[in-house]
Amino acid sequence: MASRLLRSTTITLLGLAIAACSSSPTGRNQLVLVPDDQLNEMGVQSFEQMKSEIPKSDNLKQTQNVQCVADHIISVLPEKYQKQAWEVVLFDDEQINAFALPGNKIGVYTGLLTVATNQAQLAAVMGHEVGHVLARHGNERVSTQLATSQALALGYELSGEDSAVKSAVFQGLGVGAQYGIILPFSRAHETEADLIGLDLMAKAGFDPEESAELWRKMGGGGASTPEWMSTHPSNNTRIQSLESAMAEPNKIYASLQAKNQTANCY
Repeated sequence: MASRLLRSTTITLLGLAIAACSSSPTGRNQLVLVPDDQLNEMGVQSFEQMKSEIPKSDNLKQTQNVQCVADHIISVLPEKYQKQAWEVVLFDDEQINAFALPGNKIGVYTGLLTVATNQAQLAAVMGHEVGHVLARHGNERVSTQLATSQALALGYELSGEDSAVKSAVFQGLGVGAQYGIILPFSRAHETEADLIGLDLMAKAGFDPEESAELWRKMGGGGASTPEWMSTHPSNNTRIQSLESAMAEPNKIYASLQAKNQTANCY
């Protein structure tokens, strides 16, 4: 009985997975189970909550610079994203970070501007964050976690009576799923967003070489989490990946330079 149920459920999950398969902008296969409209709604709600909890910056010049960089990035997005009304907010907060959410929301923290000290470095971060949205990484993360948790729960139910050994095995499987599936997917997302962002910033008229320079500055601190336990690649891995993909973005940027069409936000 249990084996028949397992086969039936496995076939159903495989059918859903096949139906939900799509490709990212770089051609990578991905699993997307959640309707994009639902993710967009969640993104908008999260952004509204952040605006109610974190003050906006009152530095007009910095706000205008951030909006200008965002406008240049948005201007080179695929047409369906260009048509959307993007909201960009500079939050008055010391953390060195930025984000983009489904639902066309971009947030930048003032702390980032102490590290991303020129327009191209800010464009590198902003292009990276928008890259997450274009590649539907939020949806993919939710879908992967959903599929993993459901598979573990199903296996637990079908594996016999409760025991200390059984509990220990499935706790181990949960840890294995975290480090073997979910975190590597996150690192793949970060690398993909870096490459998408590199392409976007070059097309928007920002010097792509500044992306690697930014990560060199970001890596100037102390010890970091081991790469295999982190959701992000190490800074060295990140820099190497960017530099290996730099030829085409540099060509795009040089072409814009020759036409005097590079960005001028600062």
